Amino acid sequence: MAHPARDNRISRRCWLVASMAIPLCRIHAEPSLAVTFDGDNLHVAAPGLHFLTGKPLSRLKDADTVTFLSQITLFSDNRGTIFRRGAPERLVVSYDLWEERFAVTIPGLSKSRAHMTASEAETWAIDNLAISALGLAPERPFWLQLELRATSPKEISRVMGDSGISLSGLVEILSRKPGGDDPYWMRTAGPLRLSDLPRTIARGRIG
Repeated sequence: MAHPARDNRISRRCWLVASMAIPLCRIHAEPSLAVTFDGDNLHVAAPGLHFLTGKPLSRLKDADTVTFLSQITLFSDNRGTIFRRGAPERLVVSYDLWEERFAVTIPGLSKSRAHMTASEAETWAIDNLAISALGLAPERPFWLQLELRATSPKEISRVMGDSGISLSGLVEILSRKPGGDDPYWMRTAGPLRLSDLPRTIARGRIG
């Protein structure tokens, strides 16, 4: 008669272990931020980051052009002490209704590419973002954060002037706390060390 009770205890224990594993699986399933080093700059990749969805995608399919603001920040510790903050970059995305393909332009880097699927456009845009590693010791731990935010036409028009786009205006937009309807994404990585990162071919120095 003792065997059924023992089986019940094992069964309850198995259910407990299984229930504890579910949150862990969800944590590991979260999109990750990969970082590489080309000898001058840190480059990021976020395969699980999909920003051509929801409201931005609806705007694009209504023949609107959507501008995303991105910024990479380096921290010298896990308490958020800023070591370097990169200049905001504009990712200007458009959509060809006939070909059903996306085009992305990064004006600050003079880079553009067209005829891409949504996944290709997202990957290409993020892969072209970087921040200078100048002054970062090879063995010094650091943390990295990528922010991406969709902007409205009104926000962009406010930071446009006779001399072009206002850098301080872009910084101000990124510094605002996102509201419930503001598409905003953030990915982090760390602690990292330059000496441990995969090396890639240099693509030029980033300011």
